[in-house]
Amino acid sequence: MSGIEVVYRKYGGTLHWNHPARRLGEDEHGVWAGCPAGTIGRLGEGPPVVWKLPFVLLFPRDTWWTATFNPIGHKMAIYCDITTVPEWRDGEVTMVDLDLDVIKRADGTVFLDDVDEFAEHQVWLEYPLDVIENAELSATWLMTAVAQGTGPFGGAHTHWLDQVS
Repeated sequence: MSGIEVVYRKYGGTLHWNHPARRLGEDEHGVWAGCPAGTIGRLGEGPPVVWKLPFVLLFPRDTWWTATFNPIGHKMAIYCDITTVPEWRDGEVTMVDLDLDVIKRADGTVFLDDVDEFAEHQVWLEYPLDVIENAELSATWLMTAVAQGTGPFGGAHTHWLDQVS
């Protein structure tokens, strides 16, 4: 397990969420990273945020999303960010957050969040057509996969979460 930096940016390069994590390993779903309770992150250059519960992140290969899996007791079981394809360089994984989020609450409710922000940023930040299409396709696929518990959303995270809990 090695330390990595997780860096989300917004379209145009502005720093978004960023924090350290431990690279836990890989499986058929992609690269898994973990953050124990007490991990400190930042939204852009903002003040430090301390996460009280552990979580794991999945960075799939060649897909336009990332996923965060939380333990029981968190209000959100799964939080998927629609992003550009994650890129790995020198101990850092970075991607561009494209606003849309697929969220599964602890009660099992699955919904698509920030549709309005995505629409605004398409115009304001001038998202290229391929970015819009890939984001929308990823959101559609994730809504089904998360709701049905298929692929990495069928419990694959538990093995990894055990390593940081």
